[in-house]
Amino acid sequence: MQESIRLDGVSLWRRTQEEFSYDLKRTIFSFLEGKYRHPAKKIVLDNINLTIGCGEKIGIIGANGSGKSTMLKLISGILQPTSGTVRVKGKIAPLIELGAGFDPELAVMDNIVLYGVMLGYSQEEMRNRAKLILEFAELESYALVPVKGLSSGMTARLGFAIATDIKPDILILDEVLSVGDVSFKNKCSQRMEEFWQDHVTVLLVSHSMEMIRQNCHTTIWLEQGQIRMVGKTKDVVSEYLQCVTHQEENTPSVTTQV
Repeated sequence: MQESIRLDGVSLWRRTQEEFSYDLKRTIFSFLEGKYRHPAKKIVLDNINLTIGCGEKIGIIGANGSGKSTMLKLISGILQPTSGTVRVKGKIAPLIELGAGFDPELAVMDNIVLYGVMLGYSQEEMRNRAKLILEFAELESYALVPVKGLSSGMTARLGFAIATDIKPDILILDEVLSVGDVSFKNKCSQRMEEFWQDHVTVLLVSHSMEMIRQNCHTTIWLEQGQIRMVGKTKDVVSEYLQCVTHQEENTPSVTTQV
C-alpha cells in the first residue's frame, strides 16, 4: 500500500505556562543575581514512529493532554517537530479547531472560495460548489454573513461541509463530528460513508468510542505523548476502555464531611 503519512522519530517539546509568563525584567534581575535558570519545557510527543497508507481510515484516541491534537497539527504542517521527520503526500483538509482556516471578517461565501483556493481549486469551481456546501451546512441564509457572526456549531458545520465536499487526499477531523444536533450528526455519518468508499485518507480524533468504531478500521491509542497501542479498532478501543475503567475504580473517592 502506498504511504500517505509517515512520522519517523517525531518528538515535540513545548514551553510550559511558566516559561510563557517569565517576563524580561524578572529574567534580567535573576541573571544579574546569578539565579537565572531556564524555564521548564515539557515533552508533548515522544519519539513517534507511524506509517499510514493511502485510503486508510484511522481513529486516534486517548485522554486529554495525550498529544492527539498536537500530532494532527504536526501532520498538517501547523507545527514543526523538535526532532524527527514528518512526510505527507497529497492535499490536506484539516478540521482541527473550530474556525481554523477561516477569516472571521470575510463572509461565509468568501471563506468557502478562499478555503478551496488554498487547496488548489479555482475560484470559479468553488463558487459553483458553494450552493451545495451551504445546503449541507444548513447555512443558505448566512452566505453573506461574516464568519465571526456564526456560532461555534455553525462554524464547525461549515468547515466539515467544505472539507468533505472538495474531497482532499487527506481529511483530518478533530472532534468536529461531535458538534451539532442529531440530524446533522447523521448527515456527517452518511457523508463519512461516502469517504469510506473513496481512496481518501481520514484521521478521526474523538472521545466517542462509538464514532471511532463506526468509522475506523484501525485505531491509534496515545498516552502521555507516546503510542501505547495500534491495531484493529475493536481491540484497541476494548483495551482503552478497560484501562479507563481500571483507573476509575482505583481512584479514591472524595468524601465531604458536613
